[in-house]
Amino acid sequence: MLIEVITQALRAHGDAPAVADRRSALGYRELDEASGQQALVVRELLPGRDRPRVGIRAGNSVAYVVTYLAALKAGCVPFLIDRAAGPQETRVVQEDCGLDLLVHEESTPVPEHGTRCGTLGPLHATRFPARDDRPALHDETEVCRFTSGSTGRPNCIEFRGRAVHRAAANWAEGTGLCGDDSILCFASLSNGLAFNTSLLSAFLVGARLHLGSGLPTAGAVSRMLRSSAATRLVGFPALYESLVRRPLSPQALPDLRMAISSAAPLSPKIKQQFVDSTGVPLQNYFGIAEAGPLTFATDPLTDPGLGQPLPGVELRAGSTGEPGVVEARSESMGTRYLNAPGALESRIGEDGFYRTSDTGHLSDGSLVLTGRTSQVINVGGRKIDAVEVSEALAGAPGVRDAIVLEVADRHGTAALAAVLAAAPGLDPAGPRRHLAERLAPYKIPSLVRIVPKIPRSSSGKPATAALRRMFDDTEDIQ
Repeated sequence: MLIEVITQALRAHGDAPAVADRRSALGYRELDEASGQQALVVRELLPGRDRPRVGIRAGNSVAYVVTYLAALKAGCVPFLIDRAAGPQETRVVQEDCGLDLLVHEESTPVPEHGTRCGTLGPLHATRFPARDDRPALHDETEVCRFTSGSTGRPNCIEFRGRAVHRAAANWAEGTGLCGDDSILCFASLSNGLAFNTSLLSAFLVGARLHLGSGLPTAGAVSRMLRSSAATRLVGFPALYESLVRRPLSPQALPDLRMAISSAAPLSPKIKQQFVDSTGVPLQNYFGIAEAGPLTFATDPLTDPGLGQPLPGVELRAGSTGEPGVVEARSESMGTRYLNAPGALESRIGEDGFYRTSDTGHLSDGSLVLTGRTSQVINVGGRKIDAVEVSEALAGAPGVRDAIVLEVADRHGTAALAAVLAAAPGLDPAGPRRHLAERLAPYKIPSLVRIVPKIPRSSSGKPATAALRRMFDDTEDIQ
């Protein structure tokens, strides 16, 4: 179903510009042709395999988009993996999900049991032996994406084609995206912030998609904003923090009408500074990996929260003025976790509402978040499972126990911190190297305290207040 919708959209817009990066660009007709030709190559790499599972782990580029569409045209199921995933995480994903093929950049470390088998444009392909014991896909699954799992392994979310389509269509409708728009996206296409706002949604309406990659410095972003004539900017909070350090004038951004960032970690101060310097409203994107995009603020300058539900979305949160668990029902809901049977279904009630890990309330129809109910930490727009990092740190040489938490650094920005129970002379560089060999770089704590023993309550739970006090003075923290 999904590739039919995409192909129809590509062919409806003819020779209009479709997607570009710093090095290349394709029109809609060219994108259709290039992905069709690459689909033939994908089929040749995977002869005789039923509904092949193709992992894509690469940075934003035209080649990424061509590969994604080619996989769909070849009858494969794309698995969109964060480029920042560490070698161990990539191996776990391949084993848990039974990937047949991994498409990646040349420098990407790949599981040792894979065999390099060809190239797809500038990207490389590694094939894995067929397995009879891999978990079966849902009959209607067309795309898979990942989110942090409570067990320390990434949860693989299965999506029907209709759910992916509705996420894009409802975002386009609810935010007024149209063919005259030009989107500059610095968020990774594997992340919901980009996947739902900037990929299929752009193609449905015939907009232009410009893909940024690399470090989003203020200079690089401003140059791309001008060269792309972007009307929408999409990026994680770090991008906007960079921009406010080198303020842009409204005259430098004549076309920009809207900026979009992930919600929770974007500080109100940074948001206000960006708006004051550019005159461009900065939208807080709120979505759940399992449920898609959920809200949008028509007027972010006056909205009391994160906006009202998008088309196809229903929200419940607490009672009148009283916070409660946020529950969502959407047309873009994931089906289940491929590698964690029953875990997603257990969070969906009989009425179809998904119980999120956020707490909040509705104010004049707008969602106001007040906290979280889980150990998933949101730093810089990336969700980090505290259990996963704690368990990995506890296995480092010299570390007896470890707790990972979110604190504010010296600039007031959310940071990942760790308290390690170890001998006083332990060098934090050792546990950090241990993590770097196993997890993505963004999961390595930037702040570390070494203590003889982790403070815990009589029931054995970490004494959170005492742990946070250790980071009250961040000037001398390693």
